[in-house]
Amino acid sequence: MIQKELLDLLRCPVCAKEEKGTLEYFKDTWLICQDCARKYPIWDDIPIMLIDEGDKWQATDKEALPVPPPQAK
Repeated sequence: MIQKELLDLLRCPVCAKEEKGTLEYFKDTWLICQDCARKYPIWDDIPIMLIDEGDKWQATDKEALPVPPPQAK
């Protein structure tokens, strides 16, 4: 589980400069940008805020996201 203080600080790395980049904490395993719909997985309580990782899931409906997110090997 991610602490609320950290969630309040995190922003989508793509949108943070031009939009708010606010993230929704979803099912304790995803952060979803409210501006661009990129979805960032959380692995072992660590948010993976890499643009490439968010791009992979951008077109996936949030209800279709795998829980837990698959981890890169």
